[in-house]
Amino acid sequence: MAQTKYIFVTGGVTSSLGKGIIAASLAKLLQARGYRTTIQKFDPYINVDPGTLNPYEHGECYVTDDGAETDLDLGHYERFLNVPTSQSNNVTTGRVYLSVIEKERRGEFLGKTVQVVPHITNEIKERMQLLGNSGDFDIVITEIGGTVGDIESLPYIESVRQLVWELGENNGLVIHLTLVPYLAAAGELKTKPTQHSVKTLMESGIKADILVCRTEHELSEELRNKLALFCNVKREAVIQSIDASTIYEVPILMLEEGLDVVALKKLNLSVKSNPDLVNWNTFLSRLKNPKHTVNIGLVGKYVELQDSYKSILEAFIHAGAANETKVNMISIHSEYLDSENASEKLKGLDGILVAPGFGGRGIEGKIETVKFARENKIPFLGICLGMQMAVIEFSRSVLGHSDANSTEMNENTTNPVIDLMEEQKTITDKGGTMRLGAWKCDIKENTLAHKIYGKTSIFERHRHRYEFNGDYLQALENAGLKASGVNPDTGLVEIVEIDNHPFFIGVQYHPEYKSTVDNPHPLFVSFVAATVKSK
Repeated sequence: MAQTKYIFVTGGVTSSLGKGIIAASLAKLLQARGYRTTIQKFDPYINVDPGTLNPYEHGECYVTDDGAETDLDLGHYERFLNVPTSQSNNVTTGRVYLSVIEKERRGEFLGKTVQVVPHITNEIKERMQLLGNSGDFDIVITEIGGTVGDIESLPYIESVRQLVWELGENNGLVIHLTLVPYLAAAGELKTKPTQHSVKTLMESGIKADILVCRTEHELSEELRNKLALFCNVKREAVIQSIDASTIYEVPILMLEEGLDVVALKKLNLSVKSNPDLVNWNTFLSRLKNPKHTVNIGLVGKYVELQDSYKSILEAFIHAGAANETKVNMISIHSEYLDSENASEKLKGLDGILVAPGFGGRGIEGKIETVKFARENKIPFLGICLGMQMAVIEFSRSVLGHSDANSTEMNENTTNPVIDLMEEQKTITDKGGTMRLGAWKCDIKENTLAHKIYGKTSIFERHRHRYEFNGDYLQALENAGLKASGVNPDTGLVEIVEIDNHPFFIGVQYHPEYKSTVDNPHPLFVSFVAATVKSK
């Protein structure tokens, strides 16, 4: 069996330069050249996973089919590669240390002193090679979170140093992503921050093989030669990454810069025929040349930070391109919505999405939004908590249960239309009560859901704790809120919808997690089509 090759992506100068996008773009190009490629992310924080992190801290928590709560970069990996990720694709320092401590408690180190080197670094290296050892991939790209020079990243950097040395010549390479800032006062680009960043990396024993330079202005030939000389890399390995109008352009820009070819040569792999990017270019062309425009309101409580709803925003980009429609997302904070101002704040929207979330803040604003969309026949999509809000609003407005609520928001409601299941009530660990990962949903025929999916059985990813209370199912269905999708094993309601409406559907799962460039999610595609039609 051919040896798996490893590419490590580190970052310097500043965070948020887009290591995830560069890693995903390179993976896309290698995949398009016929190589089986995957990406993994190593995060230097001590939380065991991002599941307990506030969206304001870390953006959205992405969920895989196998129920892993991961960094949002894994969403980029899946959207670019159209290949599912798993528990193995995201590792945090917390998880590494937890594993080593558990081994120490079991006596696996035979009473030795447990240290960062070799015990922590060995654990990291083992996890870095987990996907490579599966035999499923030719190339594994590993993104190291944080910035070179950070104290918390040091064990990862040391692990990379050891692993590149152990893998031997042509089996591993290091890409360093850095910033080349433009000083307006001097009117020029400055290479010094990059030089210092590369120097810091070299002090840790790692030589960068490829330099990817984020910049707002074109790098001149003179500047590239200077970077190559001072940073000890070959001239063709100085890659410019200029700001793009959309992240989906980055693979094309990296192709023009020859990033994939330089990497393949360094890994001693053949540069197979031209990359197959037909679908990708078709998508880009449709994205850039829309025939329609719609305004969709995203009503949520974390709207100040765009990354809180990253997968939803990306799913609308995919669905917009599929419909040749430019989707303008209008963020609306549910905390500041009420019965007095709802019609004013929501008027002029072609569609409304009520977003997922946890906790009681901003809930009444979401309920008012559902009511506005339902009564004014505006296409509506509710995701997770958004679906639960639709059930509560319908119970209040149509069934007349004025105090209908979720026990998450009001433990004492006499009409808990959303509630914890009996078996969840005794669990105290926050993560333990969650329904996570892919669950089956059976769809009833002759429903909107069936029309959207075109099949009667689907698997969708979940991340929630409270459920539709089956005690109210009959009354709600009799009044016109249909349960069109149900989990066959538990009987839990997954999809609700209303007839006699241009488009009104709520789903308990997160369809946004499965939308990719090659496979835009049918729910989003249908929703955007409905907004175009009703407009």
